[in-house]
Amino acid sequence: MGGYRAPLRVDLAGGWTDLTPYTHDHGGEVVNFTIDKWVTANSDGDGNVDFQFDVPAGSGLGTSGALNVAKIAALGVDDVSDLGTIAELAFEAETNAGNRCGRQDQWASAHGGFNRFLFIGDGVEQLPFEPAPSARKWLQKHLIIAHSRIQHKSGDMQELVWSRYDAGDQSVINGLHTIRLATKMMADALQRDHRQLVVEALNEICKGVDLLDPSIHQPFRDTIEPMLADGSVMAWKALGAGGGGCAALLCNPMSLNLVHSKLSEAGWQIIDWEYDNSGLAAI
Repeated sequence: MGGYRAPLRVDLAGGWTDLTPYTHDHGGEVVNFTIDKWVTANSDGDGNVDFQFDVPAGSGLGTSGALNVAKIAALGVDDVSDLGTIAELAFEAETNAGNRCGRQDQWASAHGGFNRFLFIGDGVEQLPFEPAPSARKWLQKHLIIAHSRIQHKSGDMQELVWSRYDAGDQSVINGLHTIRLATKMMADALQRDHRQLVVEALNEICKGVDLLDPSIHQPFRDTIEPMLADGSVMAWKALGAGGGGCAALLCNPMSLNLVHSKLSEAGWQIIDWEYDNSGLAAI
């Protein structure tokens, strides 16, 4: 018991494929990393927990997953070092609360750092994955994370997609397959520091998400598409379920200040970030 903090995650590739029933039907895969923004949970020892958020809930950065990871640790578990168990307990807590979610948020927040996860059925496999140091530095310098300040409910986005999947909608199935294949591309690109392949992977993921439902990207288009057209943004993706919250924009090296300026003019909040490599930690 006591205080613990759990980091937020950036879903770089593979989000949506970590949810059932896709994990049972085909198997999902995700590449993500955690950043130096946390949810902190403090327990008074009597079962009461207070929370602090570095980024507002509903941002698309996995705040609810991080909250439950920190809460499980703060309330006391037999072995705080058993991160897989903590992640699963956090996942169960969220689903029991009625939220439809995958497992990537809880597993990323518990472990920290860069991760490549396979989701097969209800199981999670953590694959060996280490991006090239040069790729890490390049990504940190050129990837802007910005909050659109557009409110959204991830549950509404989830229902749009999974009701169509359950009905056998081929567009949704093809979209999920596209995202899954692009995740393998992203992992390979980061390990070899193949930067153009990172751009191509993000573009493929955007195509896949549009196949799931165009409304996922709609709130972002007016701001981001002009920057894609003029080349100041090379690629981008919605973070989390989309429909609002945060987006990640991979910028042309010569256009970082311009993109910052345009996002600020649009009323977006730039989130300054560094990598988190510690995961769940006592405070």
